[in-house]
Amino acid sequence: MKKSIELFITAICFASAGFFSANAASCSNADLIKCLDSACSINIGLNPATRCQLCGTSQAGAPENAGLRSLSIGTSSRNTLSDTELKSAPTDPGKRYAWATDECIKKISGCVADDVSNVYDKLIEQSCKAAGISAEMNSLASALNKTKNSNTCSSEMQICLTGKKHCTSDFSTCEQDSDFNKFFSSCAAEADGCDTFISSIRTDLISQRDAAIKGQDTLLSNIVQSYQSKRENGLKSAEDSCKNNKAREDCIKNVCQNNMRNKCAVGYGSEKSMATLLCKFYDTACERLK
Repeated sequence: MKKSIELFITAICFASAGFFSANAASCSNADLIKCLDSACSINIGLNPATRCQLCGTSQAGAPENAGLRSLSIGTSSRNTLSDTELKSAPTDPGKRYAWATDECIKKISGCVADDVSNVYDKLIEQSCKAAGISAEMNSLASALNKTKNSNTCSSEMQICLTGKKHCTSDFSTCEQDSDFNKFFSSCAAEADGCDTFISSIRTDLISQRDAAIKGQDTLLSNIVQSYQSKRENGLKSAEDSCKNNKAREDCIKNVCQNNMRNKCAVGYGSEKSMATLLCKFYDTACERLK
């Protein structure tokens, strides 16, 4: 009797295990594709390249339908992303795919990022082939997490940090370390795949900032010196022009040559007198320089 009870309990355990296993949540590929298509597909039947254009690569060109929320699905459901949700979707294809991945694995129970890659990477690759793109699309789901090289990261960080909303091109709004750190942190948060290089990039950009600030002081000094030299040279030139009435005589000669019909020739004293009167201001100017 005892043995019969043990067998009965064992049978119940196996039956229970089978019941719960059969009812365990599993990822529905159909629902997952439907959700991803709501972000990555516009009229796929009319435009086979749409998945590549929206969630593959910008090299495939812009979607024919500019309205990114006009879905091929037609109507939204619990397995698709709504118009309201799609307002937050990035327009960059790689970022849009990563965003759609996060949203759909939250919406479709039992699905993880690997499921997205398994069922949707090949669909995007097919779409890219339809668009004439030959680039390999083996790891699109993790595109944002790929490590970039140091030059790319440094360039992206410098462009961001020296933008009008941050330090500006001359670092004038980042003279204080607190301001620099605030803007640098903001740019670092946007530099996906650059974590490995952030520390060295920060050191380089601080050096650039310090050099720019020091350069401003030097530049200002050079500008002051330039204007001072210009004034001094101008004064010396004016003084030289006044010696022996040189400036006035040159003026009379030019007026006679360019403005008098007879060039102030002998016998046309009235022309010479008029030219002398027109150049009289040199006498006044030179008198003030004495």
